[in-house]
Amino acid sequence: MPLPNRNGLKIVSLDVKDVRFPTSLGGHGSDALHTDPNYSCAYVTTTTENGKQGFGLTFTCGRGTEIVVLCVRAMKRFIVGKNAADIFSDFAGFWRAITNDSQMRWIGPEKGVAHLAAAAILNSLWDLWARLENKPLWRLLVDMEPEELVSSIDFRYITDVITKEEAIQMLKAKKSGKAERVKYLIDNGYPAYTTQVGWMGYSDELVKELCEKYLKLGFTNFKVKVGLNLADDLRRCTAVRKHIGNDKILMVDANQAWSVGEAIEWMKKLAHLKPLWIEEPTSPDDVLGHATISKALRPLGIGVATGEMCANRVMFKQFLQSGGMQYCQIDSARIGGINEILSVYLMAEKLKVKVCPHAGGVGLCEMVNHLQFWDYASLSGTIDGRLIEYVDQQHEHFYDPCVVENARYLAPKNPGYSTQFFPETVEKYSYPNGSEWQRMFREGIFPRPDEAELVNA
Repeated sequence: MPLPNRNGLKIVSLDVKDVRFPTSLGGHGSDALHTDPNYSCAYVTTTTENGKQGFGLTFTCGRGTEIVVLCVRAMKRFIVGKNAADIFSDFAGFWRAITNDSQMRWIGPEKGVAHLAAAAILNSLWDLWARLENKPLWRLLVDMEPEELVSSIDFRYITDVITKEEAIQMLKAKKSGKAERVKYLIDNGYPAYTTQVGWMGYSDELVKELCEKYLKLGFTNFKVKVGLNLADDLRRCTAVRKHIGNDKILMVDANQAWSVGEAIEWMKKLAHLKPLWIEEPTSPDDVLGHATISKALRPLGIGVATGEMCANRVMFKQFLQSGGMQYCQIDSARIGGINEILSVYLMAEKLKVKVCPHAGGVGLCEMVNHLQFWDYASLSGTIDGRLIEYVDQQHEHFYDPCVVENARYLAPKNPGYSTQFFPETVEKYSYPNGSEWQRMFREGIFPRPDEAELVNA
């Protein structure tokens, strides 16, 4: 696929906003460790000389978003003044430059705030490229030749699992039947599961109501948050199992709440409810701990899912190699943008671990369905046992929101990565000066921000 013409594609500005939504007011997103999240993002707009724009974001939970915003601003030096076509022609090189600057890498490297900031910038660049090609992001990826797609990936640190040459051959091997798989996606979409019934802050009455709602919407896969109190988990999970029936699939998610031994014992007590997986049972950095849990729960028919807080491709490599995950949960904003995400998909396919993306936060559902569509069409060639998480929140703020019908994500049709906010959303929910936040401060719904949070005012 030819690259865009360089004319007019010099990047002249990179703007970033701190955008937050008051989801804690309804307990939305609440789990064992994140008890009062305000779903938020650092929202990046990249603009070229000829006025073309790309939009990208990285998901956050409220406080701390201002730090990611400052890091994005510190990274402007790597992108403003460069030609977008030149970036795309050596995307792996650009990726290494922005994630491995000789000074800024000290506050990473390739993890934490620095990587979240880089992801927002990289996501905006991929959105720009797809818009220039007038294609939805998933079709941009599907239409790339294997060599071109692989050239966007930095393989440093992962060649002991997969090399460029192996990746190219894997993609070439799946070219046969690709057109039919693309047609299948357009006609049928991709299966989803819902977490909307299972937030920890929801009342029993609301959980019952939501189970009934999502059953009527065609969902057969439901996830429940666990990890704070065993008796409460047993009660809530038993109720969800009763509401959805024994023929539906139940998953549980501890969001890093337990030690290794505690995770094993806790899950033994929930095993009779037949959960498909336990998600993030312990520290997201504990590769060997996850492997121990996986081995202990295998006889019970319970898999381990993790990855939403996994820092980079190296961590994913170790989880995949060790048997610490049976379900690989890439996150569209946690690691270094699509470039690094593609490397994780390739390793997971080689090691035969199913990818079931994490979604639900601001813009995550919009982004991850593009990635999973590409995987089915170009890499794995199968949907069997794979699902995309779905949470029904914040979609109304996007020009091109994800569409889920009969528990299936429908194929995105509009150009880009589906990451552009409506202007009124940015005006209302920019923190702390957006009109909605100013209203909530005046009415005492939220305390006024402290000095640290005023850095972006």
